[in-house]
Amino acid sequence: MDDSLRSRSYVLLGILSLIWGTSFILIKQGLKVFAPDEVGSLRVASASLFLLPVAILELKKINRSDYWKLFTSGMLGVFIPAFLFATAQTRMDSSVAGILNTLTPIFTMLIAGIIFRQRFGQSAVIGILLGFAGTVVLSLSRNGSVNGFNMFALLIVLACFFYGSNLNFIKFKITHLRSVTITSVALMLISPLAFVYLFGFTDFTDKLATVDGAWRSFGFVVLLGLMSTSVATILSNELVKISSPMFASSVTYIMPIVGVMWGLVDGEKLQAGHFIGMSAIIGGVYLANRRGKDQTQRP
Repeated sequence: MDDSLRSRSYVLLGILSLIWGTSFILIKQGLKVFAPDEVGSLRVASASLFLLPVAILELKKINRSDYWKLFTSGMLGVFIPAFLFATAQTRMDSSVAGILNTLTPIFTMLIAGIIFRQRFGQSAVIGILLGFAGTVVLSLSRNGSVNGFNMFALLIVLACFFYGSNLNFIKFKITHLRSVTITSVALMLISPLAFVYLFGFTDFTDKLATVDGAWRSFGFVVLLGLMSTSVATILSNELVKISSPMFASSVTYIMPIVGVMWGLVDGEKLQAGHFIGMSAIIGGVYLANRRGKDQTQRP
């Protein structure tokens, strides 16, 4: 890689880390006024509107048999996790949510090995076990729990499972389409569900009209959809193109640090268990990705 591409790669890596690391605090700001289901549906709706012109142009590049695949990808990688993350953050700090999200590459590897028979070495196995151990430590370190275990942390674990499933689904089932095609069309296909739910089954419009600070929270969630769900995916694909999946996956290690810093700025407090759990998860992700596994998706 020449110097210009190397410099560009580091710039993209830094931008991605900031965007994805900031997504958790944006969710928190949205939840100050809106319910978790409103945050999730608004996030999907705004992201789909942003990429709708691109999706319309990309439609001519896909086959009829691709539609169900792209819809499935949209549900696994965007729609369901958007609701899970918003719900989880009603009972946990945004910084901790950012740390837990580093389980995504571990689930990606597990699914690849179990379902698609991909092989991985001893360091990957150790990384998987270490990552899960870190998740348990983090879960035991929060309030809003049952017998000391924060059940809401499991929602983020489940979201990471869906992210990992989607990465493998794309890799093995939609390899013939460009990433921008997959992202934009998948968002377009799932957007009717988001709009119908948002305007038909929530008090979203009433809150905008009557609740103080609603438009501010609205702006944060729209920014979340535009940046974390739309722009970041495009930048991530460009980063892989000019560097490598191994280099791109290093955003996994930087992103939780950004999330934690935003949480501290917002007045959140971390306990010793959080630092232990964070170290275990990041160490597990590092070991799991040592051989250059695929890049990960974000909240």
